[in-house]
Amino acid sequence: MCVLSFAGAPRAALGREVANSEEFFRISLRHAAPNMETTNPVARSHFAHQEKNMPDSTHPSIQPVYGEPTGFPRMVFGVMGSAGGQVAETSRQKIYNLGAEVGKRGYTLVTGIAPGLPHDSVRGAKSQGGLVIGISPAQSFREHVERYQSPTRGYDVIIYTGSGLMGREIENIRSCDAVVIVGGRSGTLGEFAIAYDETKLIGVLEGTGGIADHIKELVKVINKQTGARVIGHPDPVKLVDLLEQAYRDHVLPDYLEVMNGHNPDGELE
Repeated sequence: MCVLSFAGAPRAALGREVANSEEFFRISLRHAAPNMETTNPVARSHFAHQEKNMPDSTHPSIQPVYGEPTGFPRMVFGVMGSAGGQVAETSRQKIYNLGAEVGKRGYTLVTGIAPGLPHDSVRGAKSQGGLVIGISPAQSFREHVERYQSPTRGYDVIIYTGSGLMGREIENIRSCDAVVIVGGRSGTLGEFAIAYDETKLIGVLEGTGGIADHIKELVKVINKQTGARVIGHPDPVKLVDLLEQAYRDHVLPDYLEVMNGHNPDGELE
Protein backbone atom coordinates (compact mmCIF):
# COMPACT_ATOMS: atom_id res chain seq x y z
CA MET A 1 0.00 0.00 0.00
CA CYS A 2 1.03 3.59 -0.63
CA VAL A 3 -0.88 6.51 0.86
CA LEU A 4 -0.78 9.81 -1.01
CA SER A 5 -2.25 12.93 0.63
CA PHE A 6 -1.88 16.52 -0.50
CA ALA A 7 -3.53 19.78 0.49
CA GLY A 8 -7.19 19.57 -0.42
CA ALA A 9 -7.25 15.75 -0.37
CA PRO A 10 -9.50 13.91 2.12
CA ARG A 11 -7.79 13.60 5.48
CA ALA A 12 -9.00 10.02 5.71
CA ALA A 13 -6.12 9.30 3.31
CA LEU A 14 -3.84 9.51 6.33
CA GLY A 15 -5.45 6.35 7.63
CA ARG A 16 -8.00 7.76 10.11
CA GLU A 17 -11.25 9.68 9.93
CA VAL A 18 -11.40 13.13 11.58
CA ALA A 19 -14.36 15.39 12.20
CA ASN A 20 -12.67 18.63 11.15
CA SER A 21 -9.31 20.30 10.63
CA GLU A 22 -9.21 21.63 14.21
CA GLU A 23 -9.43 18.08 15.54
CA PHE A 24 -6.81 16.91 13.07
CA PHE A 25 -4.21 19.56 13.85
CA ARG A 26 -4.66 19.61 17.63
CA ILE A 27 -4.53 15.95 18.64
CA SER A 28 -3.48 16.10 22.27
CA LEU A 29 -1.17 13.98 24.36
CA ARG A 30 -4.17 12.64 26.25
CA HIS A 31 -5.71 11.45 22.99
CA ALA A 32 -2.51 9.90 21.61
CA ALA A 33 -1.24 8.03 24.66
CA PRO A 34 -3.96 5.68 26.02
CA ASN A 35 -3.73 2.74 23.61
CA MET A 36 0.04 2.62 23.94
CA GLU A 37 -0.03 3.06 27.70
CA THR A 38 -1.62 -0.31 28.33
CA THR A 39 0.70 -2.41 26.17
CA ASN A 40 4.23 -1.15 26.71
CA PRO A 41 5.85 -0.31 30.07
CA VAL A 42 8.57 1.79 28.47
CA ALA A 43 5.96 3.73 26.54
CA ARG A 44 3.81 4.06 29.67
CA SER A 45 6.72 5.62 31.52
CA HIS A 46 7.53 7.91 28.60
CA PHE A 47 3.97 9.14 28.09
CA ALA A 48 3.34 9.55 31.82
CA HIS A 49 6.43 11.73 32.07
CA GLN A 50 5.28 13.74 29.06
CA GLU A 51 1.83 14.19 30.61
CA LYS A 52 3.40 15.63 33.74
CA ASN A 53 5.74 17.97 31.90
CA MET A 54 3.52 19.25 29.08
CA PRO A 55 1.13 21.90 30.46
CA ASP A 56 -0.31 22.55 26.98
CA SER A 57 -2.06 19.40 25.79
CA THR A 58 -1.62 20.38 22.15
CA HIS A 59 2.06 19.44 22.33
CA PRO A 60 2.59 16.00 20.83
CA SER A 61 3.66 13.12 23.05
CA ILE A 62 6.60 12.40 20.75
CA GLN A 63 8.50 15.51 21.74
CA PRO A 64 11.66 15.04 23.83
CA VAL A 65 11.80 15.45 27.59
CA TYR A 66 14.83 17.53 28.44
CA GLY A 67 17.06 16.64 31.39
CA GLU A 68 16.21 12.93 31.51
CA PRO A 69 16.92 10.04 29.14
CA THR A 70 13.84 8.71 27.34
CA GLY A 71 13.19 5.19 26.12
CA PHE A 72 13.68 6.04 22.45
CA PRO A 73 15.08 8.92 20.35
CA ARG A 74 13.18 12.06 19.51
CA MET A 75 11.49 12.27 16.12
CA VAL A 76 13.90 13.03 13.27
CA PHE A 77 12.99 15.17 10.26
CA GLY A 78 15.21 15.00 7.20
CA VAL A 79 15.14 17.85 4.67
CA MET A 80 16.16 17.01 1.11
CA GLY A 81 16.39 19.66 -1.61
CA SER A 82 18.47 21.58 -4.13
CA ALA A 83 22.02 22.52 -3.25
CA GLY A 84 22.04 25.19 -5.97
CA GLY A 85 20.14 26.77 -8.83
CA GLN A 86 17.64 29.59 -8.91
CA VAL A 87 15.00 29.43 -6.18
CA ALA A 88 12.42 32.10 -5.36
CA GLU A 89 12.98 33.95 -2.09
CA THR A 90 9.44 33.05 -1.01
CA SER A 91 10.31 29.36 -1.34
CA ARG A 92 13.50 29.78 0.68
CA GLN A 93 11.53 31.52 3.42
CA LYS A 94 9.07 28.62 3.56
CA ILE A 95 11.95 26.18 3.94
CA TYR A 96 13.51 28.34 6.67
CA ASN A 97 10.13 28.32 8.44
CA LEU A 98 9.95 24.54 8.12
CA GLY A 99 13.30 24.17 9.87
CA ALA A 100 12.27 26.70 12.51
CA GLU A 101 9.12 24.72 13.27
CA VAL A 102 11.09 21.48 13.61
CA GLY A 103 13.53 23.19 15.98
CA LYS A 104 10.77 24.91 17.94
CA ARG A 105 9.07 21.60 18.66
CA GLY A 106 12.29 20.03 19.92
CA TYR A 107 12.84 17.55 17.11
CA THR A 108 16.10 16.70 15.37
CA LEU A 109 16.83 17.97 11.87
CA VAL A 110 19.00 15.94 9.49
CA THR A 111 20.33 17.10 6.12
CA GLY A 112 22.97 16.00 3.62
CA ILE A 113 24.93 19.02 4.87
CA ALA A 114 24.66 20.76 1.51
CA PRO A 115 24.35 24.47 0.76
CA GLY A 116 21.13 25.86 -0.74
CA LEU A 117 17.69 24.76 0.38
CA PRO A 118 18.69 22.16 3.01
CA HIS A 119 20.91 24.78 4.63
CA ASP A 120 17.98 27.22 4.76
CA SER A 121 16.17 24.68 6.94
CA VAL A 122 19.27 24.37 9.13
CA ARG A 123 19.34 28.12 9.69
CA GLY A 124 15.66 27.97 10.63
CA ALA A 125 16.13 25.11 13.09
CA LYS A 126 19.06 26.82 14.79
CA SER A 127 17.05 30.05 15.15
CA GLN A 128 14.88 28.05 17.58
CA GLY A 129 17.71 26.20 19.31
CA GLY A 130 17.10 22.97 17.41
CA LEU A 131 19.50 20.03 17.18
CA VAL A 132 20.96 19.62 13.67
CA ILE A 133 22.89 16.63 12.30
CA GLY A 134 24.66 16.68 8.94
CA ILE A 135 25.42 13.54 6.92
CA SER A 136 28.59 14.43 5.01
CA PRO A 137 29.78 12.78 1.79
CA ALA A 138 33.35 13.26 3.03
CA GLN A 139 35.51 10.94 5.14
CA SER A 140 36.99 13.77 7.23
CA PHE A 141 36.49 17.41 8.13
CA ARG A 142 39.32 18.42 5.82
CA GLU A 143 37.75 16.65 2.85
CA HIS A 144 34.35 18.03 3.81
CA VAL A 145 35.71 21.58 3.54
CA GLU A 146 38.39 21.34 0.86
CA ARG A 147 36.92 18.85 -1.60
CA TYR A 148 33.18 19.31 -1.19
CA GLN A 149 33.09 22.96 -0.08
CA SER A 150 30.24 21.98 2.22
CA PRO A 151 28.75 24.14 4.99
CA THR A 152 29.94 23.94 8.57
CA ARG A 153 27.82 26.63 10.25
CA GLY A 154 24.79 25.45 12.22
CA TYR A 155 25.60 21.74 12.56
CA ASP A 156 25.80 20.24 16.04
CA VAL A 157 27.05 16.90 14.73
CA ILE A 158 28.67 16.00 11.40
CA ILE A 159 28.75 12.32 10.45
CA TYR A 160 31.49 11.55 7.92
CA THR A 161 30.38 8.71 5.68
CA GLY A 162 33.16 8.76 3.09
CA SER A 163 30.46 7.58 0.66
CA GLY A 164 30.42 10.50 -1.75
CA LEU A 165 27.46 12.62 -2.73
CA MET A 166 25.32 9.76 -4.00
CA GLY A 167 26.39 7.15 -1.47
CA ARG A 168 25.57 9.24 1.58
CA GLU A 169 21.92 9.48 0.49
CA ILE A 170 21.23 6.04 1.97
CA GLU A 171 22.46 7.05 5.44
CA ASN A 172 20.62 10.34 5.07
CA ILE A 173 17.25 8.72 4.37
CA ARG A 174 17.58 5.86 6.86
CA SER A 175 18.45 8.27 9.67
CA CYS A 176 15.05 10.01 9.38
CA ASP A 177 11.56 9.25 10.64
CA ALA A 178 10.09 11.72 8.14
CA VAL A 179 11.76 12.77 4.89
CA VAL A 180 10.71 16.21 3.63
CA ILE A 181 11.19 17.10 -0.03
CA VAL A 182 11.75 20.80 -0.77
CA GLY A 183 12.39 22.07 -4.29
CA GLY A 184 14.96 19.70 -5.72
CA ARG A 185 16.68 18.51 -8.85
CA SER A 186 18.15 15.14 -9.87
CA GLY A 187 19.81 14.49 -6.49
CA THR A 188 16.56 15.15 -4.64
CA LEU A 189 14.76 12.89 -7.10
CA GLY A 190 17.16 10.12 -6.08
CA GLU A 191 16.51 10.77 -2.40
CA PHE A 192 12.76 10.67 -2.96
CA ALA A 193 13.13 7.36 -4.83
CA ILE A 194 15.11 5.83 -1.95
CA ALA A 195 12.63 7.06 0.65
CA TYR A 196 9.68 5.84 -1.42
CA ASP A 197 11.16 2.37 -1.94
CA GLU A 198 12.09 2.10 1.74
CA THR A 199 8.47 2.77 2.81
CA LYS A 200 9.32 6.04 4.52
CA LEU A 201 6.96 8.72 5.76
CA ILE A 202 7.51 11.47 3.17
CA GLY A 203 6.48 15.11 3.41
CA VAL A 204 6.40 17.45 0.43
CA LEU A 205 6.57 21.22 0.94
CA GLU A 206 4.45 22.27 -2.01
CA GLY A 207 5.13 25.52 -3.81
CA THR A 208 8.91 25.32 -3.45
CA GLY A 209 9.50 24.43 -7.09
CA GLY A 210 11.55 21.65 -8.63
CA ILE A 211 10.85 18.01 -7.81
CA ALA A 212 8.59 18.94 -4.88
CA ASP A 213 5.96 20.37 -7.22
CA HIS A 214 5.84 17.20 -9.33
CA ILE A 215 5.68 14.47 -6.69
CA LYS A 216 2.04 13.62 -7.37
CA GLU A 217 2.84 13.07 -11.04
CA LEU A 218 5.93 11.02 -10.15
CA VAL A 219 3.97 8.71 -7.87
CA LYS A 220 1.44 8.10 -10.64
CA VAL A 221 4.20 7.34 -13.14
CA ILE A 222 6.04 5.07 -10.70
CA ASN A 223 2.82 3.09 -10.22
CA LYS A 224 4.33 0.96 -7.46
CA GLN A 225 2.87 0.21 -4.07
CA THR A 226 5.67 0.26 -1.49
CA GLY A 227 3.94 1.20 1.76
CA ALA A 228 5.36 4.72 1.73
CA ARG A 229 3.13 7.57 2.94
CA VAL A 230 3.43 10.79 0.95
CA ILE A 231 1.89 13.90 2.46
CA GLY A 232 2.01 17.32 0.84
CA HIS A 233 1.06 20.78 2.03
CA PRO A 234 2.17 24.33 1.09
CA ASP A 235 2.18 25.57 4.70
CA PRO A 236 5.37 24.41 6.51
CA VAL A 237 3.75 24.51 9.95
CA LYS A 238 0.77 22.44 8.88
CA LEU A 239 3.05 20.05 7.05
CA VAL A 240 4.90 19.40 10.32
CA ASP A 241 1.51 18.90 12.01
CA LEU A 242 0.52 16.32 9.41
CA LEU A 243 3.81 14.47 9.62
CA GLU A 244 3.65 14.41 13.42
CA GLN A 245 0.22 12.84 13.31
CA ALA A 246 1.19 10.30 10.66
CA TYR A 247 4.26 9.41 12.75
CA ARG A 248 2.11 8.87 15.84
CA ASP A 249 -0.45 6.82 13.95
CA HIS A 250 1.75 4.71 11.69
CA VAL A 251 5.43 4.78 12.71
CA LEU A 252 5.55 5.10 16.49
CA PRO A 253 3.31 2.06 17.20
CA ASP A 254 5.78 -0.15 15.34
CA TYR A 255 8.68 1.29 17.34
CA LEU A 256 6.82 0.66 20.60
CA GLU A 257 6.00 -2.91 19.61
CA VAL A 258 9.68 -3.57 18.90
CA MET A 259 10.59 -2.05 22.27
CA ASN A 260 8.22 -4.27 24.22
CA GLY A 261 10.44 -6.34 26.49
CA HIS A 262 13.57 -4.56 25.27
CA ASN A 263 16.03 -3.13 27.78
CA PRO A 264 16.40 0.54 26.72
CA ASP A 265 19.94 0.52 28.12
CA GLY A 266 20.86 -2.50 25.98
CA GLU A 267 22.32 -5.85 26.98
CA LEU A 268 25.97 -6.46 27.79
CA GLU A 269 27.73 -8.84 25.43
